[in-house]
Formats: sequence, structure tokens, C-alpha cells
Amino acid sequence: MSQYRKNGICFPKGFKANGIHCGIRKNKTKKDLSVIYSEVVANAAATYTQNKVKGAPIFVTKEHLKDGLAQAMICNSGNANTCNANGVEIANGMSELCAKALGIKAEDIIVASTGVIGEPMSMDPFVQHMDELCAGISDQKGSDACEGIMTTDTFKKEFCTEFMIDGVTCRIGGMAKGSGMIHPNMATMLAFLTSDVAITSELLDEVVHEVVNDTFNMVSVDGDTSTNDMLCIMANGMAKNKVIDEKNEAYEAFKAALMDICVDISRNIAKDGEGASKLLTCIVQQAPDITCAKKVAKSVITSSLFKAAMFGKDANWGRILCAIGYTDAIFDVDKIDVTLSSEAGELPVCVNGSGCGFDEDHAANVLEEDEIDILIDMHQGEGYATAWGCDLTYDYVKINGDYRT
Repeated sequence: MSQYRKNGICFPKGFKANGIHCGIRKNKTKKDLSVIYSEVVANAAATYTQNKVKGAPIFVTKEHLKDGLAQAMICNSGNANTCNANGVEIANGMSELCAKALGIKAEDIIVASTGVIGEPMSMDPFVQHMDELCAGISDQKGSDACEGIMTTDTFKKEFCTEFMIDGVTCRIGGMAKGSGMIHPNMATMLAFLTSDVAITSELLDEVVHEVVNDTFNMVSVDGDTSTNDMLCIMANGMAKNKVIDEKNEAYEAFKAALMDICVDISRNIAKDGEGASKLLTCIVQQAPDITCAKKVAKSVITSSLFKAAMFGKDANWGRILCAIGYTDAIFDVDKIDVTLSSEAGELPVCVNGSGCGFDEDHAANVLEEDEIDILIDMHQGEGYATAWGCDLTYDYVKINGDYRT
């Protein structure tokens, strides 16, 4: 099982990182520039936002990863570098400065940005502080790097896991930022993963997309797909396992470990949704097929009305059925059961598509908890899926009402 770990991104062999304040963010106490570095060139893969408006770093990173190789990741917070006329120039400039400071190739650098969209951006902070950032890299500064990519996040999301492949100990580390504008169709706001596993870049790309579809793509905080969503992974092979070049037991072991850490990061992104007070987990079983199960689960945790009800501790199950009903899939509503569950107990609210009556006091106790499961049994097949979201609170409006200023 993966676990929260300080400096988790540096847990795999051969990785170092750092994060500093370079002046992009006005608050000098908050770090806003981060780097992750591998001692050797690594195989790399990424997934990106499906928003038609994309941040400039995505175009640069796509170009850099055409050969499936990378040795470092550079990321700033406070400015998304999106919709800027000189955006690509800035992203390339970040790469070149970082490459010079680290003594590596610019095309072996993954570039990312997060923050306000459409805000003018200058190279000055990077010119003035890139050497400082890169000179300070250490395997003990992963948490500094994690802090440097945060925007409205309220806590660091850094995890790691250790597992065995053919008798060799292997590791994966990860960190992410994400709190608002989260309704991914690729990965999540920004997620960076490192591993010392030896695996071909082709299979690394395949496994990343397989895992992302069942983890980050099943998260929704507010229904907004960001312009800068990106998940990147570097696998440097320093664990010295036999290179994974086919979908065998070793591939499945790596996939299981990657799935494990991505589930934990996804849950924590949903839990840290802007203004959120509750983590909502929607589990759909016995759907006609997996596609239907995913659509239903995502529909429920995206419903603003349902999210508001959970904030108000109101067992308004009709909003769940409503969200299920407008899902773009074919199924029989009259066979569906719904149960709300938490550490305080279970509360069946719907059987065969109709209300079943429940005790309001018990309902209030169940919904008082900060983690609520929505269990949907469709009784129509073997499709299964899980999605993660959060409640909709007054604070979400407060945070986003003056986000830019």
C-alpha cells in the first residue's frame, strides 16, 4: 500500500528535488518554483488536458517527450502561462535555464505551470533564481518541491510505495497539486511521479494511460477541466530490475503499485477540493458495463445539487437519482439501489428506484462524518467503478470570487 511520506517524490533511487520562492507569487512565504531531477536520463510518459485551451508548457513538454526520455521536471506556481502571446517562448526559456543549471539537455526537461490564466509572465524570476533552485537539489527536499507547485491546496499531497519485481525492491514516488478547477479528462491539475523501475518508454506510456483512466479521470471537484492538467512520470531504471518490455507479471506488479499511489493522490485531491468539508466517494457496482459504471459514478459526484446537499448533511437522495437519470448511458432505473455510508453506519435511501424511508436522526449522524460513501447497486451486469469528489460549500464561492486578485 502507498503511504504519505515527506519527500515522497525522492523515495525512488536517483531522484533529487527542490522548491524555492522566486518572486512569481506576491506572498514571499510561499514557494513558487520547483524542480525534480534524475541522476540519469529516464524513460518518461505523460497525459494532458483535453481542454481546447492549453497552457504553453504542455506544447513544449509534448515536443520534449517525443523520444520518450526526460531527466528533470521544472514547474512554477502563481501563473499558468496560458493564453500568453510569448507563452511558448517562456516555457522554452525555463527549460534552457534549467538545463544549463543542471548540466543536461533542454529537450530532456518536462515543463509545467499552474496559477492564474491570461496573466502576463516574465522570464526575470527564472533568470534570477534558476541557479539557486538547481544548486539546492537534494533527496531531502521533495516536500519543498511539493510546496512549490501548490496554489489553493491546503495540504501537501506526496506519497510513495515500495514493491517487488522479480525479487528486486522497486519504488514509486509522487506529488500533486489540485484543489479547484478539477474535472480532469487526462490526469489531474499537476501530478509528478518518479520511479526507479526499468521499463520501456512505450509500456510506460501505456500503463500511465490505463491507470489515469481509473484514477485521476474519476475525480471531480467543480466540473471545470483546467487548461494546464498534466501528469508526468519518469522511470530511471536504477532499481536494476529486468527491463519490463512486455505485459507480463512484472508489468502487472508495476501497474498495481502505480494504481495504488494514484488512487491515494486522487482521493486527497478530492478531499482537498476548494472549500470542501467532506470527501465523497461514489462506488457503482453491477452496472451494465464499465463505461456505464464510470459515467454514473462521475455524474453523481459532479452534481452541484447533490454536493450542496452533502454539505448541508441532507439525505436528499432524489438528487442522486436525478444525477443517475441524466447520465449518458442506457440502463433500467427501476433496478437501482442507493445507500449512503460513513463511519457512523449505513443508510439505505433507495430500493428498486424508489424511496424506502429512513430515520432522519440516523441520516444526520451518517452525514455528519467528513468522508461519505455513495453506494449504487444497479443490478444489471458486472460493471464497476469508483469516483471521488467533495461537497460544495460557501467557501468555494469565497475562494473563487477573488482568486485572481
